[in-house]
Amino acid sequence: MADPPTLEGPEVAPIRPGEEFDEKRVEAYLKERIPGLEGPMEVLQFPGGHANLTYLLRFGEREIVLRRPPLGPVAPKSHDMAREYKVLKGLEGHLRPAPKAYLLCQDPSVIGATFLIMERMRGVVIRWGVPPEIDRHPDGRRRASFALIDAMTDLHDVDYVKVGLADLGKPEGFVERQVHGWKGRWDRAKNKEIPLFDALYEQFESTIPESPGASIVHNDLKLDNTMIDPDNPDRVVSILDWDMTTLGDPLADLGTLLCYWSQPGDPPERGATVAVTGQPGFPTRQEIAERYAERRKVDLSTIAWYEAFGLWKTAVVLQQIYIRFVRGQTQDERFRMMGPRVEMLIEIAGQVAERA
Repeated sequence: MADPPTLEGPEVAPIRPGEEFDEKRVEAYLKERIPGLEGPMEVLQFPGGHANLTYLLRFGEREIVLRRPPLGPVAPKSHDMAREYKVLKGLEGHLRPAPKAYLLCQDPSVIGATFLIMERMRGVVIRWGVPPEIDRHPDGRRRASFALIDAMTDLHDVDYVKVGLADLGKPEGFVERQVHGWKGRWDRAKNKEIPLFDALYEQFESTIPESPGASIVHNDLKLDNTMIDPDNPDRVVSILDWDMTTLGDPLADLGTLLCYWSQPGDPPERGATVAVTGQPGFPTRQEIAERYAERRKVDLSTIAWYEAFGLWKTAVVLQQIYIRFVRGQTQDERFRMMGPRVEMLIEIAGQVAERA
């Protein structure tokens, strides 16, 4: 059955220059493989992301989504569309906010990279501001925030063996590999030395906490990687960006979320992550962590370590994006200012690490 039509909104826009693909070829390829795609294909782009490229494909009233890695060289094992497809197929019917995956194309002759076709989900995204659809509800900001935590705990409670994802990763030694892996990514992407980064690496390596047990780990589960039901802010409609999902320590997900979560009283530099949660009406990082602990009955005495690591890791992500701009591998002007943000996040990671 065709997906219902949707109104055009600011979440989609014309394709950015340099990020086009052969639309006729893709249209023919998809129509041969996905039933029910009728009429000419219209293409728009979701402009909000900073890494993977995501497009809206419209066939009359039917809408689907195409996701592909960013242009230019990418870090090994990152932007993995095949992994995202595998995860979404496994979670289908077991986690409501996981979109359905329709097709995986690993033939580079179609658009030059592996790509994924998935379900078009509809909700509102809280990114740089709070949509009016959230604010029209009593305590909408707080309710949407806790809905995100509830969705995270639901994901972490999924039996990954039962859903066929036991081979998604190796939980044993997950955090150690994360620490070493992100240091390696930094070494490949850095354009100058930052001694604090290396000092934090040594601290993380020597103080790895004991894991509370393994789960599916999204690895980038933050507020603007979810879509909230505009009619019910207690419900997450969709979780986005599954390409880094693996098996490991679930507190890595919570630490990443906390690293993105600004709150009143933070230094301005902390807003280099997601400043919107510093506005009135959002819960604090402590309240977010307590909600998680209450639902999963876990000890969070080491959570500052995970938050500091999340900030340090996010600095690497931004550096990977920034270096692609420096090397001329992308012309997206949004990436020009990533360099100063990298150093800010490393400084903040150091401050949080002192608590850990």
